[in-house]
Amino acid sequence: MGIVIDIPKAKAIAHDMRRTARSQEFAPLDIKATIPSEATAAETARQAVREKYAAMQANIDAAADVATLKTIVEAL
Repeated sequence: MGIVIDIPKAKAIAHDMRRTARSQEFAPLDIKATIPSEATAAETARQAVREKYAAMQANIDAAADVATLKTIVEAL
């Protein structure tokens, strides 16, 4: 008998980890976005972060097994 992992709960944990990592990446860009001379570059960087984590969110939702989720989370 092995350990049975609840995939929906594992996905929820992976999403929480993704949200935390995304927030940490956004924090310095949020500050730069308020500085007029850096706002454009900051918004471009923020869009790249949004796209990165949107793709990761889709990958987490599509994951069918724990090994796939582990691979996604390790990329954080």
